[in-house]
Order: sequence, then C-alpha cells, then structure tokens
Amino acid sequence: MKEHILIIGKVWPEPSSSAAGSRTLQLINLFLEQNWQVSFACAASESNYSFDLKSIGISTLHIVLNDSSFDDLVKNMQPHMVLFDRFTTEEQFGWRVAQNCPNALRILDTIDLHCLRLARQEAIKQNRDFSLLDLNSDFAKREIASIYRSDISLMISDYEMDLLINHFKIDNSLLHYVPFLLDPILIKNNQWPSFSERENFLSIGNFLHEPNWDSVLFLKQFIWPLIRKQLPKAEIHIYGAYPSKKVFDLNNLKEGFLIKGRADSVERVMKKTKVCLSPLRFGAGIKGKLIDAMQFGVPSVTTDIGAEAMHGEYPWNGIIVNQPHKFAEAAVELYTNEIKWQKAVENSAQILNNFFLKSNHSDLLIDKLLFLKNQLKSHRSSNFIGEMLMHHTVMGTKYMSLWIEAKNKVH
Repeated sequence: MKEHILIIGKVWPEPSSSAAGSRTLQLINLFLEQNWQVSFACAASESNYSFDLKSIGISTLHIVLNDSSFDDLVKNMQPHMVLFDRFTTEEQFGWRVAQNCPNALRILDTIDLHCLRLARQEAIKQNRDFSLLDLNSDFAKREIASIYRSDISLMISDYEMDLLINHFKIDNSLLHYVPFLLDPILIKNNQWPSFSERENFLSIGNFLHEPNWDSVLFLKQFIWPLIRKQLPKAEIHIYGAYPSKKVFDLNNLKEGFLIKGRADSVERVMKKTKVCLSPLRFGAGIKGKLIDAMQFGVPSVTTDIGAEAMHGEYPWNGIIVNQPHKFAEAAVELYTNEIKWQKAVENSAQILNNFFLKSNHSDLLIDKLLFLKNQLKSHRSSNFIGEMLMHHTVMGTKYMSLWIEAKNKVH
C-alpha cells in the first residue's frame, strides 16, 4: 500500500524567501521519491512567492483554524502519517489528528528550536550573555510539550538535538536528526566566477525574521564603517525578502551600504559577490543564506551562532568571529587575500559533500518513519509523558477551540 503523508504547514512554502521553505520542500521531494502520496494543508494565505506544489503532484488543501471542518477532512483522509510544520501548528491541529486519526504517526518538524532563538534574543536585548537557564521559559514549556506529544520530532540542528537531550532530558527515541538534504557538488574549473571576477560584499536574509534584521542593523552601525575605512571603494549589497520602509531607510549610497530588497535570483547575486557577511547575534537552526553562499562559491564571515550546526568537524568556508572589529578585519582579509579566499571556497564543497549530503540522511529518515509507523503502539507506550500531555491538551485545547468556533459562528 502506498504511504500517505499529510503535511500541515504554518505557511505555504517559499523556498526563495526562507531556509524554512527550502527545508519543507526538501522533505516533500524526499517523500515523493519514495512514491508516497503527499498532501499539503495550510490555514495561511498563499503569496506570489509560494511554491507551486500542484506542479509536482501535491494535493493542496486550504483549512481553517478552530473549525471542526478539519476534523471531517482528516477523518475522511485517514493519512498514515501527519507532519506538523513547527510546533505552533501541532498545538492547533495535533489534538484533532490524535482524535480523528489515532493510528497516524505524528511527526513534528521543529525547523529550529524556537525557545533557544527567543532566549538568545532576550539576552541581547538585556545586553548580557546568554545562559542555559534562559531556556526555562513559558514559551519553552509549550515547545517541549509539543515535542513530547509528537511521536517523533525532526531536528535540523545537532546542537539543538543535544540541548534537548542534555538540558531538557528528552529521550533520544523521540528525536531524529535530519539537516538540510543537499545533492553533492563538484568543483570544476570555471564552475564559479574567480576571485578577480567578483566584487563587493553581500548580506542576505528574510527581513521578517528578527535575527536577520538585527544582523543588518549591527552590520550598518558597528562593522561596515570599519570595513569602509580600509576599503573605501567597496560596497555591501543587502538583499532579503519582505523589506519594509525601515529597511530601505538604511540605504546610503555615500557609505556604500545599498539596500537591494528581494533578490530575483540568489544564484545571480551570489556569483557576483566576493564575500558574504552574516554577523548573527542570535538565532537557531540552519542558516539558509550561508548554505547558499557555499553552493555558489562565496566565502563567508559569520559568528559562532551563524556557523552553529553548520559544518561539524569540517573547516568553515571563511572565518568565524564575534567581535565587531575582528569581524571587520576578517572581512577585509578574505576580500583581499586570494589564497585564503580560494581555500574558503574549497571548504564549501567539503562541507556540502559531507555534512549536508542527502544520501547520508535520507534513508535513515525514511527507515525511522516506517519503523515507528509499524511499531506505533509500543513506541507510544514508552512515552507516558507525551500521552499525559496529549490527554490534558485535548481536554483544554479542545474546549477552547470549540468555544472560539462557536463565537465565530455567532459573529
């Protein structure tokens, strides 16, 4: 029998706008390669940049929050597996799936550990160092509860997986590590523009994502002035989806700080660029911008947080540094030293062809999902905390949702 997996998205995937969109599409393609039937449901509105899922044979469904119409839909569908895109989606629909499709494997794709990103952000706001104690927030209680309620949670970051096991004491059987799933690349002569054919710096990232906005501000205020002192003719081109007025207000031709907005082609702008800058001060998960830089032969300067869970034991494709003045020095060094620049480019291929190699992770994921689906009863029986949380969630969330639904019908 062909496996049927229902993916419930927080948003419709936009791989051209965010790493999250790319991740979702990678999983979809992997499931299609298994000849599985894939359905995608979402309560959000589609945008002009949403990927055309129907073009690759995906059945798409528009669903409604806090509405029993979803119960009828999923009860009739009876998928073998249901994947929730981020824990807030599991909060909304997990209990409905559990009630109407009790035998469906419930999978949570965390995308990144939200409580980690928000705790780091709060530490930055308070101008202090991040502490693991910052993780013990009300937000974390929601996120960790969602992980327990799910049969398996997909972790894109090995750092975050270790954090869940060692700090939150979550059993390893509830987690599965699966980073970006990338095809190998082969460095050939003239595959990428050379050092002498490139110019200027680049920063790129979805502006709706707070770590990216903070990074651009930090770059503008503390790093770029130091770089321009040493390279007065250099420019930095700032790209990103969904730029607002406050973003375009940073544009300054005299300073060489140019806001470009959404990139029509990431490949085109990357292949023109000599060095990518990403001074991330907080965040989590995998940084799509740095993956893009590797794929198009662009060395990068980033922080410990930027490179976190991105290269394992392999040398970084550039320089990792945190202090603004050292960051600027590293940027100038990569920009002017062809030997170090070329070595960084070679490191890109090593990371992509080992750490993110699709063939290293895809079979393990599929085997794990099928095993759990076939051993679901015994797997759930060993997760009493999850069953307890699901019981109380159903009791609480169910009646709150029904109240909202009744209220909406009145209005």
